[in-house]
Amino acid sequence: MTHTKKSEKVTIWDVAAAAGVSKSTVSLVLTQSDKVSDKSKQRVLGAIEQLGYIYNREAAALRSKRSNLVALVINDLTDPYTAQLAVELESHIYALGLVPMLVSTNESLERQQQIVNRFKEYNVCAFIMCPAPNTDRKWQEQLIDTGFPVVNIMREVDYCSAPCILPDNKKGAHLATCHLLEQGLRELAFIGSTATTSEHRERLAGFNSALRAHNITHPVPVIAAPANRQGGYDAFEQLMQNAPDTKAVVCFSDVVAYGAIYAMRQRGIAPGKDIKIVGFGDLEDSRLMQPLLSSVRIDSHEIAKRTGQALSELLEQSQPAVRTLVDVSLQLRESSL
Repeated sequence: MTHTKKSEKVTIWDVAAAAGVSKSTVSLVLTQSDKVSDKSKQRVLGAIEQLGYIYNREAAALRSKRSNLVALVINDLTDPYTAQLAVELESHIYALGLVPMLVSTNESLERQQQIVNRFKEYNVCAFIMCPAPNTDRKWQEQLIDTGFPVVNIMREVDYCSAPCILPDNKKGAHLATCHLLEQGLRELAFIGSTATTSEHRERLAGFNSALRAHNITHPVPVIAAPANRQGGYDAFEQLMQNAPDTKAVVCFSDVVAYGAIYAMRQRGIAPGKDIKIVGFGDLEDSRLMQPLLSSVRIDSHEIAKRTGQALSELLEQSQPAVRTLVDVSLQLRESSL
């Protein structure tokens, strides 16, 4: 027989589909149960040979001895949106009868690796991760192959088999940028974050797609900076040095926008009047400040709910969608009207 799917990781679901049986039947054959008919057994064994499926007994044994602890590995708990999402995630994990263990990597790859190694010693039943910048796909695949289910949230590790739950970053930035362009504002800028994360690349892609849709061909400033208030302040200062005629700013996050608004006021610029500004995340504080901040709303409850669903499916050895996009919406307020 010719072998197929050599370039991909063959799953128990692939074997079941090829054999025309249920996943549970394949599991029974793999564990050498006598509850399967000879006919079904031969079909499963034939499919295993055809697909080149390799049964990881070590991983299966590890799964059977799992604890009820879920490692919730977050990138930065000082970020208000991330902290809000972590609280939502804890609630959904408890609802599954599991216990979350929450830690922050502070955006450090080295710390992320140390934390994961420590959690492996506790034999956690799964990892929910907002991956640190430049997380290696092979490292995460190795974690999965040793029997630890992984769900990525907010950021994806390119080409990794772990399911990821993401806001529609590209759509959000596209909507925000179009809103400004439709007011006749052509001198725009994008500020905040760095290209080492998928969320930055996606938001910048949405910004650029809106520019193309409105035939903006002149160079538009894109200023990288840490995704915090100081980063927003510094990025706006740099923007004013490089492009003092800027009329509108799309920010990577609300917190970056807060820093930029402070920098505007320090320069005697009226935010929302002299320069329009839009954030991303729609934090509660954005609805309480002056001017009220326009922002792209990411529903943290929906992100957490979808994450809980993916986790539940993984623990049942089902196969959730590899990439789930959660819709976003543009909330218009004084800062951009």
